[in-house]
Amino acid sequence: MKQSGVVSEDFKRVEAHNCPMSTCDAPVGSPCRTTKGKVAIQYHTARFRLVPQLAKVLNVPTPAVRKPGSVWAELPRPVNAGAEPVGHVRLGYARASTARQSLDSQLDSLAQAGVTRIFSEKISTRATKRPELENAVKLAGELRASGVRVTLVAHEHKRLGRGIELATLAEDLKARGVGLEFLAGELKGSHDPSGIVFTVLAALSGMEREYIRDRTLEGHESARKRGKTIGGAGVTDDSMLSMGLHLRDQEMSLRDIAARLVITKGAKKGQHPSPATVLRMLREHDEQTAVIPTPKAESL
Repeated sequence: MKQSGVVSEDFKRVEAHNCPMSTCDAPVGSPCRTTKGKVAIQYHTARFRLVPQLAKVLNVPTPAVRKPGSVWAELPRPVNAGAEPVGHVRLGYARASTARQSLDSQLDSLAQAGVTRIFSEKISTRATKRPELENAVKLAGELRASGVRVTLVAHEHKRLGRGIELATLAEDLKARGVGLEFLAGELKGSHDPSGIVFTVLAALSGMEREYIRDRTLEGHESARKRGKTIGGAGVTDDSMLSMGLHLRDQEMSLRDIAARLVITKGAKKGQHPSPATVLRMLREHDEQTAVIPTPKAESL
């Protein structure tokens, strides 16, 4: 449910902070107030900008339940707000970007760190929904609300995200009163998600990913200009090309052609080339001889 483009639960995130405006100074758990002692119609900009997710929002309206315009009165602080936690639960999160990648090293690292429960999944950080991470954060919040100290632990920050996505998650954890810890990497150690050092390092980690991507693309382009092949070592040769052309003349599909060919050199010797490799081999030949390719690419 949304109100004016803002998720209705956003007011809880805003009220997880004291309002920094001296004329308001509303404490945690209470809405902002005007200089005339009324409940403000919307939260003060300085306050909601403490929440990274809302930093670019023009305004965050005060929900009807807070009775905007009525006489302001301090509301009860959230349960356990400021109370000394009892006990400590460490929840772990492990993630790999693809199904082929192993989680074993992360799981071993978390187990050695004394994590009592681990949530794991194989999914890209670019995915808008990461179910297991959401489950971990939800459980962490519920445990903290019961009065237990909770820390979310990951092998390294890249497992959770980078840049703004990491800062957003950290702010969510702070709003729930949950700690954050990394066992390795640039951000190794326990962190205060609202701390300026953590915020700067998280932002730099996001810039690092973009820098690496840009440098990789630049390297690929430079290599292409010099006639170098991008990717692994070549597996095709003249005899494979000759056989591939012969099979294509018989109007066989790329998949069937690949199944008939055998790699004769390198680490993949004895294996069949992929249909994509066959397509690239035939396409390069056609471009060099100015022949229009005719393989059944739709069967790839």
